[in-house]
Amino acid sequence: MTTTAIILSKDQMNIEREQDVVPFRNRVKEASVRIGMGLVNQTKLITAASELVRNMLKYGKGGHAKIEILSTSRDKGIRLIFEDKGPGIPDIKKAMQDGFTTGKSMGLGLPGTKRLMSEFDIRSEVGAGTIVTVVKWKNG
Repeated sequence: MTTTAIILSKDQMNIEREQDVVPFRNRVKEASVRIGMGLVNQTKLITAASELVRNMLKYGKGGHAKIEILSTSRDKGIRLIFEDKGPGIPDIKKAMQDGFTTGKSMGLGLPGTKRLMSEFDIRSEVGAGTIVTVVKWKNG
């Protein structure tokens, strides 16, 4: 991530089973409402959060997710960090291509999520896990 921002608040949640998805999405929505994010950007943020948290469950066998409210001199935003200790992604470049899937999906998850967000970063090490960090700015 290239943005320099002050973290105004942090929240963290362990994601261990499907039942954790809705409470996590609710926390993301609460954070976006708190900074006055418009409905369209809220929808983009929550859609991306849902995709990434489900990926973490499906491929990473769970992990933890952080929600941070950010502030710069010009804007406020939400940063989400998803970290798992799963098998990792052997070829990130391939995983970021529309249509690529290792499951039975359409293969639009990661590239689609990137398009919804203001900032997107993915780091993965085979055998050690994956960290995906995304930011959605209130006005962007």
